[in-house]
Amino acid sequence: MRANVARIGTVSGNLAQSIYQVYSNDQSEVGRSVYHISWNASKAPHGGLVEYGHWQRYLARMTPDGWRTVVRAEMQGKPKPKRRASQAEKDAYYVLRPGGPVYIPGKAFARGALDAAAVATHAAREVLLAALEQVE
Repeated sequence: MRANVARIGTVSGNLAQSIYQVYSNDQSEVGRSVYHISWNASKAPHGGLVEYGHWQRYLARMTPDGWRTVVRAEMQGKPKPKRRASQAEKDAYYVLRPGGPVYIPGKAFARGALDAAAVATHAAREVLLAALEQVE
């Protein structure tokens, strides 16, 4: 999965650093080990946006601290709308994109790793069989 993140390009590197692998005690058994691979959403909350895509409704600018959504001049200094605020409240607080919303397509880094799992399993099987032939 890390190779897939590197393939799509990095901005801060937080997504690549947040990928982890953990052993599953519940699903593993004798002769079969199961690992879960994902990204830490607290370290890279944007992982889902990158993986699946999203609508960009508001104007954003790059600052020294990273991308920031532009706030209307009359709303400067006021608290930003809560996550569950109405669309009208958010539209009154942030600057809408000129030309309307645009869809940012996803760049599948996790799904691509899942697709490659069968090929990796087959390659590991071939290596194991070749090693067993050398032992005999």
